[in-house]
Amino acid sequence: MDVDHILRTFNAHRVDYLLIGGMNFLLFHEPALTFDVDLWIDDVPDNLRRAEEALGELRAEWGATERDWRPVAEMGSGWLSRQSVFCLTSPHGSIDVFRAVRGLESWAASRGGARSGKTPAGIPFLGLSDQDMLKCQLALPERDRRLDRIRSLQQTLQRMPLDEPDRG
Repeated sequence: MDVDHILRTFNAHRVDYLLIGGMNFLLFHEPALTFDVDLWIDDVPDNLRRAEEALGELRAEWGATERDWRPVAEMGSGWLSRQSVFCLTSPHGSIDVFRAVRGLESWAASRGGARSGKTPAGIPFLGLSDQDMLKCQLALPERDRRLDRIRSLQQTLQRMPLDEPDRG
């Protein structure tokens, strides 16, 4: 998986996104096995268009059914509006795109508390805050929760001074 190339491409297309999920946890906390890059994008028309362009450049593929599976660059404008979560493949790794995230108020609210980070190769990104990562985990059905992540996030948040925002 080439997370640097994926994030670099989204950055080049000026997509407003937050890195969420396992990759965000891995980059801010501790090694975690992850098989994809999860991106929560701001769900507004211009940003959706930029995200579609970035995914096209990444040669991502998606389909509502196996029979419909094909490069997203062939789908025309507006395909990203069809549903709220997309699981795509690309030569650079699997990419999950979220237009909404369970347990969180809004993209804009989470963007306000997001953490700035850089990958080991120096690619900048905004990642979901520890508070919001914890909210996401607790909003999942109990069987899907990552207890190791919940414990780690709770410990991190307990060590943080009350007046200090979660900014990394």
